[in-house]
Amino acid sequence: MSEALKQKIQDAFHEPGCATNTAKSEGERRKGCAKQLTPGAAAGGCAFDGAMIALQPITDVAHLVHAPLACWGNGWDNRGSASSGSDLYRRGFTTDLSELDIVMGRGEARLFRAIREVIAQENPAAVFVYATCVTALIGDDIGAVCKAAADRFGRPVIPINVPGYVGSKNLGNKLGVDALVEHVVGTMEPATITDCDINILGDFNLSGEIWQVKPLLDRLGIRILGSVSGDARYAQVAMMHRARVTMLVCSHAFLGIARKLEDRYGIPWFEGSFYGISDTSDALRTLCRMLVERGAPADLLTRCEALIAEEEARTWAALEPLRPAVAGRRVLLYTGGHKTWSVVSALQELGMEVVGTSMRKATPGDRARVAEIMGTEAHMYENMAPKEMYRMLRDARADVLMSGGRSQFVALKARVPWIDVNQEKHEPYAGYMGMVDLVRAIDRSINNPMWAELRDPAPWDVPAEEAAVTPFSLAAVPGSKADFEDC
Repeated sequence: MSEALKQKIQDAFHEPGCATNTAKSEGERRKGCAKQLTPGAAAGGCAFDGAMIALQPITDVAHLVHAPLACWGNGWDNRGSASSGSDLYRRGFTTDLSELDIVMGRGEARLFRAIREVIAQENPAAVFVYATCVTALIGDDIGAVCKAAADRFGRPVIPINVPGYVGSKNLGNKLGVDALVEHVVGTMEPATITDCDINILGDFNLSGEIWQVKPLLDRLGIRILGSVSGDARYAQVAMMHRARVTMLVCSHAFLGIARKLEDRYGIPWFEGSFYGISDTSDALRTLCRMLVERGAPADLLTRCEALIAEEEARTWAALEPLRPAVAGRRVLLYTGGHKTWSVVSALQELGMEVVGTSMRKATPGDRARVAEIMGTEAHMYENMAPKEMYRMLRDARADVLMSGGRSQFVALKARVPWIDVNQEKHEPYAGYMGMVDLVRAIDRSINNPMWAELRDPAPWDVPAEEAAVTPFSLAAVPGSKADFEDC
């Protein structure tokens, strides 16, 4: 591992914008924010995977992985991040190194040719080049190759030097977005600047969720100038330094870029969520308040409150006929990040009972919010083994499991409905109308009549009831008695 990469890792472990990190001792800080994985263990993903997750949804960029084919054979449908424009981000580009390339030291030449080919064929806004374990171990200098290619072809070529072996997926998220600050942010200027320009970080636009929020911002005259990473464009990343306020959504790993934007360009930031009615309203209020503090028109606050009142009234009216179908139902939530608390808050607004929520990928701040919302820490769980999850579903008599796709089979085995709220989901649940869609999904799952039939005993397990046997009589059979006697 190069000294430069070691220093980047240490910088990520000393994030001054994280109150939890600054409260740690020097020794605890060196351990990072998450338990380090055992090399070779398929548990949680590697740093390269984390960098790809953070950056791949930038839609008009060619994401080129410098590695043997197995590291990145196909990117299509890797995530549910939706795009309103280019689908270039969904395609898998790789240098496909062979053993002979590695032994003969032809990796850098092959990378240069791959960059030339992808620019010629796809005409991307930029090329992101990802190092992997193999190419980092053999010493390929992707930084030098990217610089030479950018000079030669007149196109930004950005090195993402985050090989998988350096740490966990969470660390890869941090190092990936740090590369944007180092190589992209501040390299382009917007045609116009307004007092209501904002950055949104960490919203991956899963199933188009940001599109349910953007119309609200448009009505307030707020423009999303910079974005990482759902439905983002390379130019939006490059112009982030001209925004007035940054909103950090979901990923705590993006905290570093929010803090650096504040340190270098004076852009204040806050962390919020667009899940749930009250959280969406709070996020809009905070955005408008911070924009006014930075020079936006004062009437923005009044217009914001009017918008919130209108949208909340419309949403509750839409929810009114649906709430009786879900009120009082018990939910086991197994997800991670900000959804550990934002979805809990949203469900409680509907009158549902959360019997447990997981703390996967959750920060101490997330834990504190869950404890505040639920009033206790008794229903907070770490990673649950399938056997434990099955027991929880049966013992807690949960009516529904809300989780990612890998847990759906546990729910089916426990004969409990399941709803996907993770990155693979096909319905957007953000914003005001997202809550209506979520309630409809819960209603469809919980109140499907198939579950009652599935839970009933099988016919062969029901004891046979004794009944009097009626003697057979020809008189009860249509036709004449003579017809039968002649047979």
